[in-house]
Amino acid sequence: MRIVSWNVNGIRAVHKKGEFMPMLKSLAPDVLCLQETKAEQHQSPIDLPDYEEFWESSKGKKGYSGTAIFTKETPKNVLFGFPEDLVKKYGIDGDGYGNPSEEGRVIAVDTGSLYVVSVYTPNSKDDLSRLTLRHKHWDPAFLEYMKRLEAEKPVVFCGDLNVAHSPIDLAHPKQNEGTHGYTKEEREGVDKLISAGFIDTFRHFYPDETEKYTWWSHWQKARERNVGWRIDYIFASKKLAKHLKGAGIHPGIMGSDHCPISLELS
Repeated sequence: MRIVSWNVNGIRAVHKKGEFMPMLKSLAPDVLCLQETKAEQHQSPIDLPDYEEFWESSKGKKGYSGTAIFTKETPKNVLFGFPEDLVKKYGIDGDGYGNPSEEGRVIAVDTGSLYVVSVYTPNSKDDLSRLTLRHKHWDPAFLEYMKRLEAEKPVVFCGDLNVAHSPIDLAHPKQNEGTHGYTKEEREGVDKLISAGFIDTFRHFYPDETEKYTWWSHWQKARERNVGWRIDYIFASKKLAKHLKGAGIHPGIMGSDHCPISLELS
């Protein structure tokens, strides 16, 4: 099984640029997880006869956020959004920016042998005004949700987590210490995922690899100079460790400010 994850920064935009179908041909995913689709399914210009499509779009702000999973095999079940009890338990039902539980940020499919989850974690904002929501509410709720799914069967969750975990995951760690995407609170969220037994699959294969990024700013030709951040991840349950066969970052695939990432499972 090949799982590919990509924050497309607007599925209509990436298709208009002519980059979506070449990506599909190049990476040939069995399961494709998308983030920041910025559309509802009926608005998508893409028709993929070889895939079944499942969309979790923003219910409040149209053209905002959104996740989707495209899969070649019919899943046994599809889970849209957060379980309501976790929304209530962790208070992720709204802040000054909106309701993150209604922004289309989580979708999961049950393939039969495992769960695959696409997630788009809320950005803490330049002024860190959404950091508390992320650190105290979203991150613990998401971890509990993944552990709940894992109690049934192994889990692969992937997407834009909006954080660089360690100094080798961004080009300028010292200059960005404490800024959004590289605060101790955001990084702590990833620490807790790993402590819970989930494997950062790229680091599983490349623990010390540097200059491997998945997102670049539009400013000052950052992508051309590879001044980037690794903020997109594929995590897997520890039970899947022996089935992990390869992981990749694909910076040559354009169309978004993020590039696709991939995981091979036996």
